[in-house]
Order: sequence, then C-alpha cells, then structure tokens
Amino acid sequence: MNTRPLLAYKNDEFLDKPEARSVRLLSEYLEPLSHFRREKVSDTIVFFGSARIREDGPMARYYADARELAKQISQWTNSFTCSNRRYVICSGGGPGIMEAANRGAADAGAKNIGLNIGLPFEQFPNPYITPELSFEFHYFFMRKFWFAYMAKALVVFPGGFGTLDEMFEILTLAQTHKMVNQLTVIVYGSSYWKSVLNFELLAAKGAIAQKDLSLIQFADTPEEAFALLQAGLHVHIHTPTAPFPERRSGEIPEEPLPTAQEILGPDFNKSRA
Repeated sequence: MNTRPLLAYKNDEFLDKPEARSVRLLSEYLEPLSHFRREKVSDTIVFFGSARIREDGPMARYYADARELAKQISQWTNSFTCSNRRYVICSGGGPGIMEAANRGAADAGAKNIGLNIGLPFEQFPNPYITPELSFEFHYFFMRKFWFAYMAKALVVFPGGFGTLDEMFEILTLAQTHKMVNQLTVIVYGSSYWKSVLNFELLAAKGAIAQKDLSLIQFADTPEEAFALLQAGLHVHIHTPTAPFPERRSGEIPEEPLPTAQEILGPDFNKSRA
C-alpha cells in the first residue's frame, strides 16, 4: 500500500539538514515577529550584562541596580496611554543581569522580553520573562538582529566577552549610521568600565572620532540612568507608530497587512539607494 510522503514543512529530517538552513533562519525572524505583533510591542530598552553576576555575589549591587532600573522604567511606561507597548524591557533571557532586568519589569507588573540563546552551559531562560515573549534562538546573528531592530535605548552593565561583543556591535551600527533612530546608550558602572576600556584613548589615538564619545553616557545609580534614559527617549515618546492590525480569525483583510518595517519602524538605514 502506497503512503503519502511527508509534507516538507512537517519533515523534521529535512528541516535539520543544511539545505533547510534558510527556512530555519526565516523562522527565527517570523516567529518572534508574530509574537511582537500579537503583544503590540513597538520598541524596547535592551539590558546587556554578565550572566555571572548573582544577587548574592561580589558584584551583587549591579544585580540590584539593574532590577531597580528596569522596575522604574516599567512603572514609567505603564503610565503611557498609547495602545501599543513602548520601551519594553528586553534582555538576553538568561541569568545574572539579564534575570535582574526581567525581574525588575515583572516587579512592576509589566510584560518583558527574553531573547535566549542555546548554549552548552550557563544559559537557560530565567523565570521572570513573560512566557509569550520568551524566545529561544540557535543563530546568534538572528538574536542580535532582534536586539538591535526594536531598541530605542541600551543599558550596558558590567560584563565580559559577550557583553563587550553586544555593546560594540550596537555602537558600530550607531557610529556608521545604520540605525535610523538615535539610540540612547547608557554604560552603567563607570569605575568598572573605565578600568576595562579606555574610550578616551581610542579617540586620542584616532581609532574613533572625538564625536563618537558622545554615543555613550555613563551612570552609577538607577536614578541617574533613568533620568538619562528619559531625556534621550523624549524625542520618541510622541512618535506615532503604525497601528497593529485587529483581525478576526479567518477574516480576509481588504488591504494587505502592514510589513514588519511599517509595524516596527525602519530602524535600519538602507544599504543602497
């Protein structure tokens, strides 16, 4: 008796092959997008920082400060009257500073995002992420895309290689004008970061322009960071965002649904005219 072959999109053996890599990549774009549409998330404030900083460890104050700052931001955005969610707290979804950021947003009763990455050690989703906004990525660059695409601000707490990688990638996008919107970047913990990196020396040696130093601002308390964020984000608060379509199941729209950029905004400049 002949049996029907599996539909391609139900064939796990095929989907795991190199030939289906483009399908897997596209899935890591479309699946988060569908959730952001459903939850009406317009933009984010991204927290970076070490997964190894614990609530009771030697750098515990940074955990407490990240939690408090995320709480203050979420209490502020909870007061907005717009229909879409603005400045949603977003982290890498793991422990340490990432957990503290999600936890602070949860303390304020706000939805928050976790963009987790599958690693052989250290990285598991923390329990404070809003379940419908918790994602697991295989490809680092797709995870980085979602960090950058919706971000209106970045807060960088003390961290190691991963934090440095994420921070400098975003700074490079801002420096090279690949992001349409001006990004507010707060580097938290001036004593830590100024002992790890010498930004002024980079400018003095000509490795970066003197004006590039203005891409970052330092803060040492949640209150100071919150004030800098509010000042930097003020330009975006009243910026209209495309409405998320309301549609009943099975209903055929009269017009095509908005594209991702119409919904989330053109946060990257075009590479070519």
